Amino acid sequence: MSEQTGAGEKLLYLMLGAVIGAATALLLAPKSGEETRKIILSKARERADTISSQGKAVAEKTSEYLDRGKEIVQQQKDSLNAALEAGKKAYREEKEKV
Repeated sequence: MSEQTGAGEKLLYLMLGAVIGAATALLLAPKSGEETRKIILSKARERADTISSQGKAVAEKTSEYLDRGKEIVQQQKDSLNAALEAGKKAYREEKEKV
């Protein structure tokens, strides 16, 4: 889990660096201030949309894993209950024989 967190942080830093680099390049470009501000705003909106969609994808995946985990726990619980009932039945049968 810590490897995933580290990779997520690296990706975040990479994206942040790309945004800062792009903003710096735009600010130093020979365009008017108004044009530059429009470009920066446009790029910021694009990045916000990208991050939002990635966040939604992560949330969906997490939900899928959580649901799958619940299914596995329920299967194990059912299996354990079946084994317990079989043990009780075998105990009763042996007790009746004696």
